[in-house]
Amino acid sequence: MMAAGRLSFRNITALAPMVRVGTLPMRLLALDYGADVVYCEELIDIKMAQCHRVVNDVLETVDFVAPDDRVMFRTCEREKDRVIFQMGTADPDRALVVARLVEKDVAAIDVNMGCPKEYSTKGGMGAALLSDPDKIEAILKKLVAGVSIPVTCKIRILPTVEETVSLVRRIEKTGVTAVAVHGRLKEERPRHPVHCDYIQAVAQAVSIPVIANGGSLDLVKTNADIEEFRKATGASSVMLARAAMWNASVFSNQGPLPVERVMEEYLKYAIQYDNNAFNTKYCLCQMLRDKVESPLGKQLQAAQTSAEICKAYGMQELFQQTQERLQARRDTLQSSTEPDRPVVDGDVTTMAVKFERREYPPRVTPKMFLLEWSRKEKLEQPLYETVQRSQDRAFQSIVTVAQKRYRSSLWEKSKKFAEQAAAVVCLRVLGVPEGRIGEEDSGLVCKRKREGKMNGTTEEEGNIKRHIAAIQQETDKSEAAAVVSGDHHRPDTPPEQP
Repeated sequence: MMAAGRLSFRNITALAPMVRVGTLPMRLLALDYGADVVYCEELIDIKMAQCHRVVNDVLETVDFVAPDDRVMFRTCEREKDRVIFQMGTADPDRALVVARLVEKDVAAIDVNMGCPKEYSTKGGMGAALLSDPDKIEAILKKLVAGVSIPVTCKIRILPTVEETVSLVRRIEKTGVTAVAVHGRLKEERPRHPVHCDYIQAVAQAVSIPVIANGGSLDLVKTNADIEEFRKATGASSVMLARAAMWNASVFSNQGPLPVERVMEEYLKYAIQYDNNAFNTKYCLCQMLRDKVESPLGKQLQAAQTSAEICKAYGMQELFQQTQERLQARRDTLQSSTEPDRPVVDGDVTTMAVKFERREYPPRVTPKMFLLEWSRKEKLEQPLYETVQRSQDRAFQSIVTVAQKRYRSSLWEKSKKFAEQAAAVVCLRVLGVPEGRIGEEDSGLVCKRKREGKMNGTTEEEGNIKRHIAAIQQETDKSEAAAVVSGDHHRPDTPPEQP
């Protein structure tokens, strides 16, 4: 499989890139059953270019996370030398940005030049590239020169054999390692027969490996058919899409397994790697095929969460055990994180801080102390921005004080706790008391006497007056000035308190 440290594309069987199917659970399942190489689903360069690479210590994965906190691509160590990242692109520079973002976590980069669907052809991507060979050449040359791993592409055939061969010869000259050829025109669909003669002509015309694609249903129904398809096309290798989607054990030379067992094995991976529930449901429905209206199929279609999907398959106990194991790992990682070391992440100062309510007196919170300190310093009221993570509904907040931003790197169970954690980070970075029980009393006094204005004030403001002592009379002004800057205004509205 590996030639001089690089992935070989000769004499392999691959899981083809399939939108909504080629996510991590399906890729790992295909590898289990004997696939040599697995492609991820096509991922659009514009979306991927906005992602950040995140090491997920809980799931033991590497995640590429979009600004809205969606995981666009998730991978793990087991598939690192076998997974091929396929992108949709029509721009050489943007393609290179994405390739460099993921190149240390994948085995190769593939450019989609064959998908005929609108989501891919929009903007000149996918099969739209087939009519622009200059752009094909520019993209592939840029990638080959710019990354350290193999670059490949996947095309569909053109109206004539001569045009197809001419295009692939031009592609070969860009320096790509292999080319996959789907033996159908971009106007043709799976019901149309695959043109093995076109693939054969391409394989004879170039020296790089050619991967034959498009044989599912008509030519490839079992593992034994894979070799027959390879011989019929004269290709170096074979790539399977629908046949693998319906039953991934088609990759096994031990014979096909019952689809019920394959679905259970897939679901185990989906639980283990916290796969999106709707993606999991989609893949399972594809495996059910004509049984999608069976009692199991109807229960599956009605499911809205991973827990409900597992219930349909009688796997509630496994789901619960997995959730408990992941939570235990999450707790261990959070408790072992060094909490006292601030880290600058872009324009945000972060610390690994978790808000523990029991550490503070009743009705006294870090947010209150931060508010009082801001008033004392004649700064604008602290501003909180909170986001919720889709996969586990956890919260994280950023507080802005004097045009500087602070947050905890840990996620909280509620919006209020996330805001409190952000306030703690800000106070600790500034070296300001936060009101914890047992905190040394260094002459804290109530700086804002508002007892005479109680009428019309909120109970929370009253609590602040009763329980908050103002910040130290002699706060180290030089230290505060080094961290805090900006216009000084009094807040016009009371803060939101828990």
